[in-house]
Amino acid sequence: VHLAESGGGLVQAGGSLRLSCAASGTTFQINAMGWFRQAPGKERELVASISSGGSTNYAESVKGRFTISRDGNAWNMLYLQMNSLKPEDTAVYYCRATVIVSIEGSIEVWGQGTLVTVSS
Repeated sequence: VHLAESGGGLVQAGGSLRLSCAASGTTFQINAMGWFRQAPGKERELVASISSGGSTNYAESVKGRFTISRDGNAWNMLYLQMNSLKPEDTAVYYCRATVIVSIEGSIEVWGQGTLVTVSS
């Protein structure tokens, strides 16, 4: 599985951006996907995730502002709609896929990241 993010950029506070993550390869082995972010000097943190059944989970800091989605039931495209952006949302955003590789286990595959900068 290969992941490629796009859609990052510079936006003013209060604005919106939509991130996309294109998955290729054996996407049928993907069990869940998520968006993570890492701000300068901080650890990478979960922003939002979505399971194979469509259940979503959000960090408290983005609830009500960000929405994670995918194209139907497939894992080809993952999105993160970000509204009411704040300067503290500035970070490199990464797409991650949980890939089932055997009965016993799975691996995590990461994209290269896309930079989101929110100016005040």
